[in-house]
Amino acid sequence: MSESSPNSGDFRTNMKRRNRRGKLWRTVFQVSTVVGIVVLLALLVNIVNDAFGYVAIENRVDPVTLTPEGRPLDELSKADLIAVLEGNISAGLFRRLENDQSFEQRSAANIEDLIHEHIVRPRVIGKWSLLASLFQRARISAELTESYPGAEVAFKSWIDVAFLTSPQSADAMKAGVRTAALGSLWTIAIAFLFAFPLGVGAAIYLQEYATDNALNRILQTNINNLAGVPSIIYGILGLAIFVRVLEPLTSGALFGYTDPTTANGRTIISAGLTLGLLILPLIIINAQEAIKAVPSSLREAAFGLGATRWQTIWSHVLPNALSGILTGTILAMSRAIGETAPLVVVGASTYITADPDGPFSKFTTLPIQIYQWTTRPQDVFRSIAAAAIIVLLALLLSLNTTAVLLRNRFGRRH
Repeated sequence: MSESSPNSGDFRTNMKRRNRRGKLWRTVFQVSTVVGIVVLLALLVNIVNDAFGYVAIENRVDPVTLTPEGRPLDELSKADLIAVLEGNISAGLFRRLENDQSFEQRSAANIEDLIHEHIVRPRVIGKWSLLASLFQRARISAELTESYPGAEVAFKSWIDVAFLTSPQSADAMKAGVRTAALGSLWTIAIAFLFAFPLGVGAAIYLQEYATDNALNRILQTNINNLAGVPSIIYGILGLAIFVRVLEPLTSGALFGYTDPTTANGRTIISAGLTLGLLILPLIIINAQEAIKAVPSSLREAAFGLGATRWQTIWSHVLPNALSGILTGTILAMSRAIGETAPLVVVGASTYITADPDGPFSKFTTLPIQIYQWTTRPQDVFRSIAAAAIIVLLALLLSLNTTAVLLRNRFGRRH
């Protein structure tokens, strides 16, 4: 009987060995998947654990002592609240608040907020994680009684409307991510508008027009290598080109924008162009692969009907490659939105409270804001850093979801 016959002993032994090897590798792959999911869940749990939990808040002035009757502030009329505010702050501060917005135009809730901000001045003197708040309440109660007997205890969600709509502040209770979120959106928008058309155009040329010669092979090799260059190198390149060489353009002076605080070119447009350079090789490579995946028969059929090369590319190649091009762009944009090092080199601010109002504004971004908060020694800043991470992830998922929906829509159309 032949050794290759299914009934031979050697064949059955070989098949058992191959099946055992296949089961072993399948187990390895399953374990790798489980480990990856566990690590991801551990990361998410660690972030959420710091973003919620009990806090002990101590008021520098007890609100009850602000009224003769000891009534809570939320039971006072608007006139009484104005009287409390005027009687407990300096005349200069009261006039400044009046100049910012007339007290007649302010609501009672707004005046009560001013009282809390300028008179009561609450501060966090103790905090606990979400898991501790849920499963160690007895220990927390004992610690409160011993260490914080006069503090007010409340369950705190650091992600709320105020956190999303407030600018950065040195006081963690009032700090928010509005300025940083707007800065991230501005830089990503500029990076996309710069890198996407340029990257797709380069991919079309390299894949459809360029001949196989030494120059183009060198160009292709360099593009592949640039995709792996550390991001901080792009930051140095952006500093040299966009901040210094192109300073009249990136500072806005060329267009009559003469803000002295941004005259050095360390602006949003410099950051966006730097991120655009960072993701440009990735977009080119992914677009090339998507174009390469289009069957050659489509091109030959178009040529056979008398279409020019550009007509073939525009009407047949690009529509069929668009889904893959957008997929690669989504991955590239996901990398750009989380970058920190190149933006620090270009000149992102670590503390700024003014919202960006154009491409020539000073800026910060969510990753830089998170880094700045995590370097603070106070525990409470780690909580708002965790909240900012959740906001960044939500922003990233929202942008990716929008891009995926657009990709699927174009994919079905073509």
